[in-house]
Amino acid sequence: MLDNGVAFGTSGVRGLVTEMSDEICAAYTQAFLTVLKQSYDFDSVAIGIDLRPSSPQIAQACGATIQANGLKIDFCGELPTPALAYYAQKQGIPAIMVTGSHIPFDRNGMKFYRPDGEISKADELAMTNLPLETANKTISPATLSMNPKAIIDYENRYLDFFPADILSGIKLGFYQHSSVARDVLKTILEKLGAQVVSLDRTEIFVPIDTEAVSDEDKQRGKNWSQQYGFDAIISTDGDGDRPLIADETGTWLRGDMVGLITSRYLAIQQIAIPVSCNTAIELSGSFDQVKRTKIGSPYVIAAMESFDSQQGSIAGFEANGGFLLATDIETDGKKMTCLATRDAALPIISVLAAAQKASGKLSDLQRSLPKRYTDSDRLQNFPSSLSQSLLASWANDPNSFSKLLGAEYSEISACDLTDGLRLSFSNQDIIHIRASGNAPELRCYSESSDYQKAREMTQTVLNILKQYNGL
Repeated sequence: MLDNGVAFGTSGVRGLVTEMSDEICAAYTQAFLTVLKQSYDFDSVAIGIDLRPSSPQIAQACGATIQANGLKIDFCGELPTPALAYYAQKQGIPAIMVTGSHIPFDRNGMKFYRPDGEISKADELAMTNLPLETANKTISPATLSMNPKAIIDYENRYLDFFPADILSGIKLGFYQHSSVARDVLKTILEKLGAQVVSLDRTEIFVPIDTEAVSDEDKQRGKNWSQQYGFDAIISTDGDGDRPLIADETGTWLRGDMVGLITSRYLAIQQIAIPVSCNTAIELSGSFDQVKRTKIGSPYVIAAMESFDSQQGSIAGFEANGGFLLATDIETDGKKMTCLATRDAALPIISVLAAAQKASGKLSDLQRSLPKRYTDSDRLQNFPSSLSQSLLASWANDPNSFSKLLGAEYSEISACDLTDGLRLSFSNQDIIHIRASGNAPELRCYSESSDYQKAREMTQTVLNILKQYNGL
């Protein structure tokens, strides 16, 4: 495990498919089971997969190791990560989701769930440091028989909470691409009253990053809006735990704005968010408490756990839009059970319902928020070692970086090193640079009171960074 390129990132294990051998997948599965057996009693483990061509083989390696430990496999098939997590939580069993989320198809990964939710960073460390021998033994191929109950439970989570006609009258475009959520989410939305039109469904895996929407997908949104007259367009990343939502003009909403709207609609009182999220969240005055964390769902979960549930409902969300519900919520006598892992369905339904409740237009809902705008993009194939070196140098001397930006950014009002380098300037602009936790990428987030300026800031920073990598 330590000598291979497959390693833990911000959420789960990731690596090149060529490096995710049966032996490596077995090693991680064995480590997961060994650590869990120290604290939990269970006789079966749930497995789910996304639509990547490499996912079935990885699931076979995980399943074979589960069987070799004398445990039963509860194979839930192709389904969104939150659907598997919700099912495992209800059954009180561990789960392994085979997915690389939003990263390119030549990579894949695994997400691990204890019976009570996502594994922690402490669990990751215990797994990585565990000496293993059994993973290298010859084991028999696994038998994977599909259990549909997880999909049914996931549908009912939303259908039992929201009124049956809450999305009635909405004409919705669904950019389905290769999202594993494309069928179950369409079913949920239609049963809640929406008219759903499927768009660009493909059997070829498409890596959709909800934090860095491509120029091609931005134009797709505009074109679909003009062609069909949608009230909104929705999508998710590959494993269905991050939402992507566009308004009636085809303009994609930022994930943290989706989280803000969702939290307000659900009347959440205490919020945990990564440091990369927009400051409109605090400026909105919608929450009793807001805590900022390092980037990654384990950190958001740890912050949610630090809140006092006696002080009100608790949730978290990330800049990618993934929404985590830490406490049960009740409305009109209907209860939604907590699910402290990223989910795309809840924010999609909530944002659409919030627009219906207001004016019916998502763009109006967006304009009602504090006027702070974030833009983000990434440089791919940027060596991790170079990223770390640059960030360490600028963290030690932030002014050396601000000088590269020009005179307007000469006055730094705050320097936040929670995760990467986040600089706030006297003109109220913010620039945040951080290295990806699971891919050779360097990301830039820019925030300003003017959207166009935020975009220009991102491109300026990326152009500066390119020079260091000879791009």
